[in-house]
Amino acid sequence: MSRRTALVVILVAGIAALSAGIYVGRSDREPSDGTQPGQAAATLLGLTLPDVAGKETSLAQWRGKLLVVNFWATWCAPCREEMPEFVRLQAEFGGKGLQFVGIALDDADKVGQFAAEIGLNYPALIGGYGAMELSKTLGNRLMALPFTVIVSRDGTIAHTQLGPLKGSQLRAMVGKLI
Repeated sequence: MSRRTALVVILVAGIAALSAGIYVGRSDREPSDGTQPGQAAATLLGLTLPDVAGKETSLAQWRGKLLVVNFWATWCAPCREEMPEFVRLQAEFGGKGLQFVGIALDDADKVGQFAAEIGLNYPALIGGYGAMELSKTLGNRLMALPFTVIVSRDGTIAHTQLGPLKGSQLRAMVGKLI
């Protein structure tokens, strides 16, 4: 694939993700496949995925924390734009019980390279394209990116967001839930 073609693909994917986010706005908390909200959170917390080094990582280790799970990809421009704020919030609130986890729909090499570029300070797990099905069970009806799920300390889904999260919006939610 030529560099120009790759750029066009990235641009189109970013515009599609942003458009979907604007269209849907704040996603409701009801999963789209009939799964009950508590079941969806339990499924998410029961997930085990490899990190960029191939080490299997279970989301269950973060039970009891405020967990922000972000479905993303390196080719998704809105995903890339919101991640520096996630890095800042992880640094600021990590010691108070906040944990970000990225689930990438990408290959480990690309994820590792991008993580190094932005100084990612939270786990980046590799979900591959199968992670889109998981995001659908969590409320991502359009199966677009970025998609973020906030799981409260009690293990329930507190918020889902299709499209990028604004820093001020996320900061306010974290402040209320931490």
